Amino acid sequence: MYICICHGVTESAIAEAAAAGVSDLNALTARTGCGSSCGCCRESAEETLALAIYQLQPAAA
Repeated sequence: MYICICHGVTESAIAEAAAAGVSDLNALTARTGCGSSCGCCRESAEETLALAIYQLQPAAA
């Protein structure tokens, strides 16, 4: 699903960015452009990034 229409950034692109070490919205914007145009996606992008980072954490034993 597209998170940022202006820059064509998808959920999977945000997950890939998280896996590459992106840890906040400013870094995501610098890497993908997400949130740098109209700004409508910023909240969704931040939530999607947080979820992607959470999913990268090792499962508790």
